[in-house]
Amino acid sequence: MEIGEKLKRLRLSRGFTQEELAERADLTKGFISLLERDKTSPSIATLEQLLDVLGVSLRQFFSEEAPSKVAFTRKDRVPLYDEPEGVKTQLLIPGVEDKKIDPRLVVLKPGSATSPEDYHEGEEFGFVVEGNVELWLDETRYKVKSGECFYYKADHRHQVRNTSKSKKSILLWITID
Repeated sequence: MEIGEKLKRLRLSRGFTQEELAERADLTKGFISLLERDKTSPSIATLEQLLDVLGVSLRQFFSEEAPSKVAFTRKDRVPLYDEPEGVKTQLLIPGVEDKKIDPRLVVLKPGSATSPEDYHEGEEFGFVVEGNVELWLDETRYKVKSGECFYYKADHRHQVRNTSKSKKSILLWITID
């Protein structure tokens, strides 16, 4: 295992420069540079110092987790069954419990609407793929057409309605925690 590359990825993912990491771990920038290029090896104590600054335990650092899934097919979609009449929702990425994003494909038959959802933490984004919808935030109505999108903090009571009498509406709806 190449410790240097793994340390560099962690450092960059935390937004630290080599100098910032070195300062926080009470090391030199030159030492960090050597570590990241696998030109030297840290002692366990030094590695623990670095990982503490980066917010990772030794166990996490050395775990050999399989890479998480990146591409998802139609077969991966999970239908939701407790939707109102005329609403079909599919989770586009299964197992979102450990993710900060929850993308869904929502199909609204003519005249149907999602259940009103009370305010909660997070943010929501929707892109109207097909048709037109009304987005209700508390008592305010927004008309959103095909090719347009919406975004709001979820601290409002919200609902989406297809007002067409003859055409379905399709939305990509993303909830962000």
